[in-house]
Amino acid sequence: MNRYILPLSVLGTAVGGAVLLKDYVAGGACPSKATIPGKTVVVTGANTGIGKQTALELAKRGGNIILACRDMEKCEAAAKDIRRETLNHHVNARHLDLASLKSIREFARKITEEEEHVHILINNAAVMRCPHWTTEDGFEMQLGVNYLGHFLLTHLLLDKLKASAPSRIINLSSLAHVAGHIDFEDLNWEKRKYDTKAAYCQSKLALVLFTKELSRQLQGTGVTVNALHPGVARTELGRHTGMHSSAFSSFMLGPIFWMLVKSPQLAAQPSTYLAVAEELEGVSGKYFDGLKERAPAPEAEDEEVAQRLWAESARLVGLEMSSGASEKGQPLRK
Repeated sequence: MNRYILPLSVLGTAVGGAVLLKDYVAGGACPSKATIPGKTVVVTGANTGIGKQTALELAKRGGNIILACRDMEKCEAAAKDIRRETLNHHVNARHLDLASLKSIREFARKITEEEEHVHILINNAAVMRCPHWTTEDGFEMQLGVNYLGHFLLTHLLLDKLKASAPSRIINLSSLAHVAGHIDFEDLNWEKRKYDTKAAYCQSKLALVLFTKELSRQLQGTGVTVNALHPGVARTELGRHTGMHSSAFSSFMLGPIFWMLVKSPQLAAQPSTYLAVAEELEGVSGKYFDGLKERAPAPEAEDEEVAQRLWAESARLVGLEMSSGASEKGQPLRK
């Protein structure tokens, strides 16, 4: 019997060490215990994955949660799950298709009319490395859903967010933004051979640039905006990547994925932190990698690129520059 003690002890130490290392690599739980009773939160793409878990975390903290999703059957089911688990009955499903400018405008109109306040907007929804699809309005799908849809939605809710200040906007970007480049000559991939990875990286870089420029414009309003990389999570987002398309890759890369890939619950902690942490009151225009503030890619901090992208985005989604504004990224009006 004694001969098994040492091997079992070594095995136990190894397993325990691996679990601790995984927790360290993946990041921990939201350190803030702050609650948000009565505060209204909009979470896009909240019927599954990180979005659903973020909505659940904020429902636990007393928020009035609005799940904004394209698939209403899944959205209603998610809202029901969250209400049951949290006993918070202020969790509601609303239709929002980020691939449709018409749907975005209709959603924003209803929120503006029906909600007294919007304190937190979490731009979470995304598509990743999908085929060369286009949105209802002709935008390349990843640019349209991940970035342009949220650009328009955020703008249309800005008056409500300002009236509800202090309020917060959280844009879910990705570490992939470091490999991104904004190609102003072909944002929609109409001239080049489509590269699904490059298109995804461009959309996530655009979100960080948007965060920087919006923060500059919102100074003094009581509204903050930050971007974050939540980490790589086990969600439906990676369904187009082919990451586990072969038994060989699953076997060889399985241990690495186990170490680096978060559960949706763990990946929702950074969004929760940025939404509720009292110590982040007034912090704006920053990029977070998990729970830590980090410097983004150099192009993500280029003010000229950010302002040019803002002006082009406004043109694409049909917003007008404010009176007297030029391509300096001045605030927009409807």
